[in-house]
Amino acid sequence: MKKTKNRFTILLGILCVIFTGVSSWYTIVFNDSRFIVPMDLSRYTFRVKDIPMIVSGIFIFMYIVYLVVLFIQVVAENKYKKTSSQLTRKVNPKLGFLGLFGFTGFIGFWTYSIDKTIFPFGFFIFFGFFGFFYEGKLSGTFMDERYKENKMKAYFSANKTTLTIIFIATIILGQGRLMGNLEYTFIAYIIIVSIALALELFLSEFLLYHYDNDLQIDESEE
Repeated sequence: MKKTKNRFTILLGILCVIFTGVSSWYTIVFNDSRFIVPMDLSRYTFRVKDIPMIVSGIFIFMYIVYLVVLFIQVVAENKYKKTSSQLTRKVNPKLGFLGLFGFTGFIGFWTYSIDKTIFPFGFFIFFGFFGFFYEGKLSGTFMDERYKENKMKAYFSANKTTLTIIFIATIILGQGRLMGNLEYTFIAYIIIVSIALALELFLSEFLLYHYDNDLQIDESEE
C-alpha cells in the first residue's frame, strides 16, 4: 500500500513537471509567452490559448498542497504511533526526489514580477525532503542507546546551524533596506528562513546517517 502511494506521488510529480514544460513551450510558441514574461494582470483579458498555463498553474498548486497534506499526515502517524517498536520507521529513499520541488521556490521571482505575490518563495523549504534519501537508508535500524545519542547530536547540530543562519540574517537584514527597497529585504528574509528550515530537515537526517555509520566503521576497524 505504501509503495503504491509513493509511486503515485512520484508519478504525479513527474506528470506535473512534464505538463508544465509542455504548457510553457506552447505559450512561448503560440501565445506570445503570456504568463511567462511579466504582464499587467489588471489589464488581463482571457484567451483560449491561456488555458494550458492556467491549468498547469492550478495543477502545480494542488500538487504542492497534496505534498504538504501528505507530509503532515506522515508526521502525525509517526508521532502517535505506538513506541513499543525499537526499530526506525520504514521510508522509501526515493522519496528524497521530492526535494526537487524546492526549485518551485524560484516561481516566486515570476509571481512577484507579475503581481507582487511572494508566498511561493516559501516553497524553498521543500529542499528539506532530500533528507529522505538518508532516512530511507536507516529504515529498520535498531534504536539502541548509541543510535539515540547520535540522533540527539544530529538534531542539535542541525538546529544550531539553522538558528545561527536565521539569527545572522535577522541582524544583517534588520540593519536597513536591501538595495534601498523594504520589499526586497522582506523577500530575502523569507528565502533565507525557508532555506534554513529546509537545511535543518536535511541535516538532521544526513548527520544522523553519517554519525551512525562512521561509528560502526570505527568499531569494525578496532
